[in-house]
Amino acid sequence: MTFIILLLLGIVAGILAGLFGLGGGILFTPILFIVFSDAGIENPVVLTIGSSLFCTFIAAAGSSIRQFRQQNFYWADGLKVGLLGTVGVTAGKWVITSEYYSQQVFAIFFSLLLIYVAYIFIRRGRQEKTAAFDDREPLKWRESLVTGGLGGFVAALAGIGGGGVMVPMLNLYYKKTFKKAVSVSSLAIVFISLSGWMQLTFTGSGGGMTSYSLGSVDFGAALPMAIGGLAGGFFGAMLNLKIDRKFLQFAFSVLALAMAAKLLSEVY
Repeated sequence: MTFIILLLLGIVAGILAGLFGLGGGILFTPILFIVFSDAGIENPVVLTIGSSLFCTFIAAAGSSIRQFRQQNFYWADGLKVGLLGTVGVTAGKWVITSEYYSQQVFAIFFSLLLIYVAYIFIRRGRQEKTAAFDDREPLKWRESLVTGGLGGFVAALAGIGGGGVMVPMLNLYYKKTFKKAVSVSSLAIVFISLSGWMQLTFTGSGGGMTSYSLGSVDFGAALPMAIGGLAGGFFGAMLNLKIDRKFLQFAFSVLALAMAAKLLSEVY
C-alpha cells in the first residue's frame, strides 16, 4: 500500500516537474520528510535529502530527454552549469551533515524556499515581455558558476534539483527565455542531483525506512516515487501545451504555501 501511495505522489510531483522544470524535488522532499517522520525515524533530514535527490535525478533525466526530443536542448550550457553545480552540492553536504542542521532549521529553510518559489511563479506569471531575451549567446563561465553553484548549494540543503533557483536566475537576471532556462536547468539538475545522492550514499549508517537503504539514501522508498515522477513528467509535458500557464502558476503557488505550512507543523 505504501508503494502505491508513493507511486501516486511521485506522479503528481513528476507532472509539476514537466510543467515547470523544477526537477520534482520541491514536492519529493516534503513528502519523503513526512513519510520518514511518520515512520518513526529519529532524525530524517539527511535521509530525506539523499532520497529526494535520487528521485530528482530520475525525473530530471526524463525531462532532459523530452527537451532533446523537442529540439530545445543546450547541452554545452547545461553541462557547464551542472558540473559547476557539483561544487555547490559538496559545500551544501558539509552543512547538512553538521550538528547545527536540525529538523527545525531544515523545516524553516525549506518553508522559506517554498514561499520564495511561490513568489517567483506569481512574478513570472505577470511578466509578459520576452522580446528582449536572446538565446544565441552561450552562458559565460561566471554566469554558469553563479547559477550552478547557488543551485547546487540549495539542492544539497533542501534535497531538490535547484531548478527553483536556476530557472528564475537564468530567466529574470541573465535574460534567457523561459524555454531555454528550463532546458539548461533540467540538464544541470541531472548532474547536480547525481552528485548529491551519490555523495550521500557514503554518509550515514543506512538506517532508512526500508531494508533497501544505503548510507543516507532509502532506495526502497525513493524508487516508487522516482518511477511515478518519471511517468508524471511525460504527462506534464503534454499538459503544458493544453492548460493556461498563468492558472498553473497561481495554483502551484497556493500548493507551495500549503506544503510550507504542513512541513512546519511536522516539527513544531
